[in-house]
Amino acid sequence: MVSMKKVAAWSAEDVSDWLSKEGMPEYIEALRQMDGPAMLRLTKADFQNPPLSLVSSDGGEQMMERLETLRIENHMEAHKNGHANGHAGGLPNGTSKPQRNGTLGRKDLRMEMVHIPIPTMEAMRSSFPAEWRKTGIAFFYAVVCFVTTTVVISVVHERVPPKEHTPPLPDKFFDLFNRVEWAFSICEINGMLLVGLWLIQWILLKHRSIIGRRFFFIVGTLYMYRCITMYITTLPVPGMHFKCSPKLLGNWEAQMRRIMKMIAGGGLSITGSHTMCGDYLYSGHTVMLTLTYLFIKEYSPKRFWWYHWFCWILSAVGIFCILLAHDHYTVDVVVAYFITTRLFWWYHTMANQQSLKETSQSNPFSRVWWYRPFQYFEENVNGMVPRNYQLPFSWRALQWNRGLKYSRLDIQ
Repeated sequence: MVSMKKVAAWSAEDVSDWLSKEGMPEYIEALRQMDGPAMLRLTKADFQNPPLSLVSSDGGEQMMERLETLRIENHMEAHKNGHANGHAGGLPNGTSKPQRNGTLGRKDLRMEMVHIPIPTMEAMRSSFPAEWRKTGIAFFYAVVCFVTTTVVISVVHERVPPKEHTPPLPDKFFDLFNRVEWAFSICEINGMLLVGLWLIQWILLKHRSIIGRRFFFIVGTLYMYRCITMYITTLPVPGMHFKCSPKLLGNWEAQMRRIMKMIAGGGLSITGSHTMCGDYLYSGHTVMLTLTYLFIKEYSPKRFWWYHWFCWILSAVGIFCILLAHDHYTVDVVVAYFITTRLFWWYHTMANQQSLKETSQSNPFSRVWWYRPFQYFEENVNGMVPRNYQLPFSWRALQWNRGLKYSRLDIQ
């Protein structure tokens, strides 16, 4: 393990492992040929010139903080080895032999004291500030998008053509598999299980505020896109088994009651709150099944492979059951999966690379419409968010990777 070796003995591979462990994988390529001693010699000026200046937008502040900690560890290790049992190699100013009982004299001891600046906890935490206000804004954005989606579903329901006049569109999956009536209930049960698992995992995350606003922003944007696709193209019902609520023909009071009922039931058919038709392109159930799995896998330890596989099976079976129930066209599910995975991967790629947080001609991501909100949410997050956990409302952190601890020594 890298942490068990002296920094002076690190190879280039050890340096890469340390960068990954510390949540700074963006530096691996730039420092791929640098060993431990060479990395310790890095200065602030090195981060002002390529290639390091192209990696980080913070001028190397986070990297320099971590390097300072390494230098402290290296210095303490060197002094421990040099002064243990009064070895002559560690004695100051050419002293050839130790004092009485193998210890230095009081005068020499004062000369030998080294003042080491210990980084404060505030400095160590500055790379991942909580900023709950931003998380609240992201949550409000997600709620607005969800409510808007429900309103659009009610509007679209009024113009869905009757199934007697406009039969379902041809679908290859429907030709291969007969409808299974109970399949959609399995889909919604799997979805609720995944949401519940993700909620528990999110509560236990140390950096839950950063990860929470990422989830809220992505899910809100996906539902906003869904509002647009549903409204501009209204598809006929996917099967003759659908029993749609009667059209209200402009009765806004009744529509509002129906919208409130759907919101209270979470938009689920299993709760009896979703009796409207027309919200097909694209599938909101596929969005949640896919997105919760992606977040669960991204922010849990890699060694929990069994947990990842279990969640993947829940997601895959749920999506298959959507089609098996004939409650969505295949294209609804395909489009939902494509948009969800692309938005998740694009956002996290941008969030994990400091150079992609800067607006420039060489950064095509800066041209997407949601880039400004992205910059606002991620501007103070330096590096990849570590998968650290802690008990909620507890002062004691339960981290997967524990580092060295130092105490401050005040010398009068």
